[in-house]
Amino acid sequence: MSVPTPSSAGAGAGSASLRGIPVSPGAVAGPVARLAAPPRLPEVQPQVTDVDAEERAARAALADVADDLEARAAGANKTAADVLTAQAMMVRDPELANRVDQSIRGGMAAPWAVNAAFGTFRDLLASLGGYLGERAADLDDLRDRVVARLLGLPMPGLPDPGHPYVLVAEDLAPADTASLDPAKVVAILTERGGPTSHTAILARSLGVPAVVACTHVLDLEDGVNVLVDGSSGVVRIDPAADEVTAAVEAARRAREEAASVSGPGRTADGHAVKLLVNIGGLGDLDAAAAADSEGVGLFRTEFLFLDKGTEPSVEEQRDAYARVFTAFAGRRVVVRTLDAGADKPLAFAAMADEPNPALGVRGLRTSRHLPDLLERQLVALAQAAKDSEATVWVMAPMVSTPAEAGEFTRAAREHGLSVAGSMVEVPAAALRAKPVIEHCDFLSLGTNDLAQYTFAADRMLGELADLLDPWQPALLELIGRTAQAGGESGKPVGVCGEAAADPLLAPVLVGLGINSLSMAAVALNPVRAALAKLTLAQCHTLAEQALAASDAASARELVAAAVREWTSAASTE
Repeated sequence: MSVPTPSSAGAGAGSASLRGIPVSPGAVAGPVARLAAPPRLPEVQPQVTDVDAEERAARAALADVADDLEARAAGANKTAADVLTAQAMMVRDPELANRVDQSIRGGMAAPWAVNAAFGTFRDLLASLGGYLGERAADLDDLRDRVVARLLGLPMPGLPDPGHPYVLVAEDLAPADTASLDPAKVVAILTERGGPTSHTAILARSLGVPAVVACTHVLDLEDGVNVLVDGSSGVVRIDPAADEVTAAVEAARRAREEAASVSGPGRTADGHAVKLLVNIGGLGDLDAAAAADSEGVGLFRTEFLFLDKGTEPSVEEQRDAYARVFTAFAGRRVVVRTLDAGADKPLAFAAMADEPNPALGVRGLRTSRHLPDLLERQLVALAQAAKDSEATVWVMAPMVSTPAEAGEFTRAAREHGLSVAGSMVEVPAAALRAKPVIEHCDFLSLGTNDLAQYTFAADRMLGELADLLDPWQPALLELIGRTAQAGGESGKPVGVCGEAAADPLLAPVLVGLGINSLSMAAVALNPVRAALAKLTLAQCHTLAEQALAASDAASARELVAAAVREWTSAASTE
């Protein structure tokens, strides 16, 4: 869609376009409106004269913010409601309230005590990196809301210029993204964030085009008109009318094409590519099961273990797994065993402090110290799979060597789980993919972690987003090397990272030899439609072009140009 552009000053970015990471497809033009700055503490902290009153005020503010988040959750869609409920739980954390009380008793006024307590938790999450590291920014918003309540200031929230707009922010908190109205906020641009951030997840669920990790986006002035392409990550400043028309029309055609295809994934000449869904918890189950997929390519089991004071019993695990297997009767379900440690610590199985948790004891490595944890999970999975009509596969995360792959495969088969595989998230596993796959039945590439470890680039750092781009030729080369090992052994190799959900990149992955792609349910149809327009030979050509490119941007541009040429030629025949 396109929206009217009010009069405005020129863009402060000093260039005709910006580029970031595309996380939610679509094209839209509209005027910029920036998120208001958060409340700031006064320069002078007042002296505390009534400690009890300060503690009551702080606890009341925490409760009010939690109540507000829960009220928002009640009126939000399922994805947003889950996020907001989790946010409310953070605010109600007794340890947070205790830390606030301690600071107040030490002489801090309530707003300063709240700021300090949230800061402690934020630093802890940020140090972990990965998924939990990305949640650190969420705490900033919760802190700002509680502080605003205590200072009697307006609650942080979305701008309301009186017309549809493109929302620009350093980053967005879940409460902001979950409560936005797509009729008013037609696109989202942030300077920070990544493909797995809450902004990305919720924007996709709302169908709002979004680009994150977009450098210099905060230089845009309120009111300047921009064209946001959530498929390419390009943001055009003061675009010409014909440019807007062409982009919006192309996005409309893409939506129509996606809606017109169904059934198993196929290239134009009939080459099969299994299209699967990712599941992060039982809350995703209904929507995932209803999607037009051939099964589950990544069932993350961490939801049963994280935020628990004690390990879930075999029975509790078995019942949860059985629910997923029942929902996908007759289809494949690939279960990833517990990926704990580093950014996903277990309260009941704390490891020693590590100087670099991302390179420490995580994933399959936790079984070195806690072998019974994996043992009980395999028991529960085998019990759930025994009477199931689903085809159950299991795989281990963070496999680095052929020996690790073999040990896991033997353990799985000893428990009656006949199909066992390994995640390829570490460059060593990709480089030695041939001997690794000899010890298992399949491989699955986790492109998010594989990119992080390949480029020694923290997924939390927006300024390194260009290195983490799944279009990086070095990453594609590792994917191709892994797929080749699968092809030579006659065993399947899939991709279950964010790369699988990119309709432009999907044909490249197929051209590299990938057999299956697993993604969020909302991405299935666009990927299905993209594959259906190209032959396997064309996919091979795209893969060769991407591998030969000098960088990620060049790879994307080369492939996009080739696809446009082929599809344009096909439409005129």
